[in-house]
Amino acid sequence: MKIGCPTEIKPQEFRVGITPNAAHEAVRHGHEVLIQTGAGRGAGFEDADYIAAGARMVDTAEEIFAEAEMIVKVKEPQAGERKMLREGQLLFTYLHLAPDPVQTRELLASGATCIAYETVTDDRGGLPLLAPMSEVAGKLAPQVGAWTLQKANGGRGVLMGGVPGVSPARVVVIGGGVVGTHAARVAAGMGASVSVLDRSLGRMRYLDDVFGNVFNTVYASAATTAELVAQADMVIGAVLIPGAAAPKLVSREQLSTMKPGAAIVDVAIDQGGCFETSRATTHQDPIYDVDGIMHYCVANMPGAVARTSTIALGNATMPFMLALADKGWRQACADDPHLLNGLNVHAGKLTYYAVGRALGMDVMSPQLVLKA
Repeated sequence: MKIGCPTEIKPQEFRVGITPNAAHEAVRHGHEVLIQTGAGRGAGFEDADYIAAGARMVDTAEEIFAEAEMIVKVKEPQAGERKMLREGQLLFTYLHLAPDPVQTRELLASGATCIAYETVTDDRGGLPLLAPMSEVAGKLAPQVGAWTLQKANGGRGVLMGGVPGVSPARVVVIGGGVVGTHAARVAAGMGASVSVLDRSLGRMRYLDDVFGNVFNTVYASAATTAELVAQADMVIGAVLIPGAAAPKLVSREQLSTMKPGAAIVDVAIDQGGCFETSRATTHQDPIYDVDGIMHYCVANMPGAVARTSTIALGNATMPFMLALADKGWRQACADDPHLLNGLNVHAGKLTYYAVGRALGMDVMSPQLVLKA
């Protein structure tokens, strides 16, 4: 199979969909790998690294899309890239369709088959292709939140760990999953007073058993959430419903109860965000002010640490990429129900129920797609 990897064109996105190691493995499996010139440079990979791995360098994205049978990316295809997709082509990348009706309609119109990293599952109920970036984003969230809290950036001017005689910042993490756990660990490591809100008693017991008194766990009732948000210097949104739009857990009205200059970091912004006032921003212009509350809502947070993120993502995606190339998407999905869960679009049909519910669109069962 011809596997193509274009340069990411989303603003300030420095990751790349295929590492030299992944290219080498694909070539060993008998596939041809096409990499756009300079695609890996933002993550610290030079064209020579790909050539040494056996890949062929291609000058333009147009050539990649024209030649490749499978396109491997990091971020969702941008408008110009969606126009280059064709019927029968396979796209393997993050999609985050639930809050994005325009992208969804254009992918349907392309006739391509689209498998989303974020909805591929594993036998433990996890999301193995989302987890590495969730870990990165979780660890970054307190770091960028601390920057947002600085007075020069519009924040309260509060130091995360405080100093002797001065209390540390109060950080509330909404969601105790992969993102929330890593965010809480880092925030607590910075010396902040941290509370993690979740509705799963089993998850809270797990966090308490593993981390003890490093941070507090609190049941996320509406009243308790509102109380802790009002007291917080920083609130990190870390809630995920696989493939679906994130629930809005903090309303605009609640901003009036927060401390002036408090920071919101919405890690769920890829799925629409879990604060009513969230809107996607970029690394170039990451924060904005709503009613005196500073919002950090960068939609590709892991892109800030592109090398770490690219290697972590490449380690996770490579086995699935090879299965798709070795067997073709239909046989690979038939053999692996977890990969089949990643199928979001095929030949003009939407095939993921959570996206259909979010957008009010008809959905065809992925099992029926395989039988068609």
